Amino acid sequence: MRPVKLFSSLPKAHQISITMVTGFMCFLLLLPSDPATASRHTESTILEVGQRYPLALSYSAVENVVPAALLEESWESVTVKRGDTLAKIFQRIGFSPRDTHRVSRAGEPAKTLVTLLPGDELRYRSNEEGGFAALQYALSATKTLIIEASEDGELTSRVEEQPVEVRAHFAQGEITSNFWNAASRAGLSDNQIMRLASIFGWDIDFAMEIREGDTFNVVFEEKYLDGEFIGHGDIIAAEFVNQGEQFQAILHSDGNYYTPEGRSMRKSFLRAPINFKYVSSNFNPRRFHPVLKRWKAHRGVDYVARVGTPVMAAGDGKVIKSSYDKLNGHHVFIQHGEKYTTKYLHFKSRAVKKGEIVKQGQTIGYLGATGRVTGAHLHYEFLVDGVHRNPRTVSLPKAMPIANEERESFEAIAAASLKKLNASKRIMIAMNQKLNDRANISE
Repeated sequence: MRPVKLFSSLPKAHQISITMVTGFMCFLLLLPSDPATASRHTESTILEVGQRYPLALSYSAVENVVPAALLEESWESVTVKRGDTLAKIFQRIGFSPRDTHRVSRAGEPAKTLVTLLPGDELRYRSNEEGGFAALQYALSATKTLIIEASEDGELTSRVEEQPVEVRAHFAQGEITSNFWNAASRAGLSDNQIMRLASIFGWDIDFAMEIREGDTFNVVFEEKYLDGEFIGHGDIIAAEFVNQGEQFQAILHSDGNYYTPEGRSMRKSFLRAPINFKYVSSNFNPRRFHPVLKRWKAHRGVDYVARVGTPVMAAGDGKVIKSSYDKLNGHHVFIQHGEKYTTKYLHFKSRAVKKGEIVKQGQTIGYLGATGRVTGAHLHYEFLVDGVHRNPRTVSLPKAMPIANEERESFEAIAAASLKKLNASKRIMIAMNQKLNDRANISE
């Protein structure tokens, strides 16, 4: 190989070193010198022209060296294990108890680290001494806890939230067998189906009053992060036509639903205090008792569901009885003002005590089969001025209208939501028309 090619094939560091040594040797050759002899214990150190001498080279491969600044910015991660605490995790990765103390006192957001769950991931960064430098902890798909040192060296914490794009989407359906199947075919998730039923649950009995041909129309939010779908948001507006009667609900900025006229969808009482599979026995002044084997008034409604299903308070009130006896099993009675009383029998267990104040929808017990029963169910009674009424048909107190100071803003929201609801109807009609046209052409 030619010397020029050999030189050019060497690493750059070698080339630089050889060039410097060669230049130094040329400089020495130009200097006048006297012959010198080494001591009798060493070899001659005289450099003679034309002779080869071994040269020890020491160099650093600069191109492979990672700058210290980049090393400081490198992140590592650790996964939370069962039973882990921040102190245990820091000990495992080599941080000191002082680091744990500083991080735990880095501000209000840092308190989130008290409730770490197995499977969570913490990203951390060390400083040059191997101590704590920074931490990142994903609280959700959009929120991240960040702990790092401020300019004065003190640790601070904050929660950064990535902007989420919210898009309006819609779903429509017609009931042919039952509401759940129709809503599922329309593309609604299980949570959305339950939410839709709860919105109209004060006006429609979804177990007994749904009929073939009933329709629903829903406008809801979809959330996207960097163009990727991350989940559903709120139901913005909804419409349900039940046995020819139209019900509409609009979401207001206070998180509650109202009719387009501004009357709250939320009534003073729930029609049914439990998510049930079916009604096994209706309110009946003359019913043949399956256990006593005689005619006896059935003053409530029996709802069948899985044992352990939560039972909710039908309305706000005070628990006036929470007890057990052989007839009613575990049971709870609630007083709602001076006029109304609700009774809940045959619990597996109770979740409230006598004297407690409860809110509508609060869990008061769990469905079971205690007392004089033939199977697991909830027996629910509704009394008005001490007289038993059919819980499914009794006239409930009218819903309160929206506050006067909120009416103007609500009317603007309602107009926009109804516009989206009607637009989704037109889109669906157009889509169905296209499908019908294609079907006719194929025939």
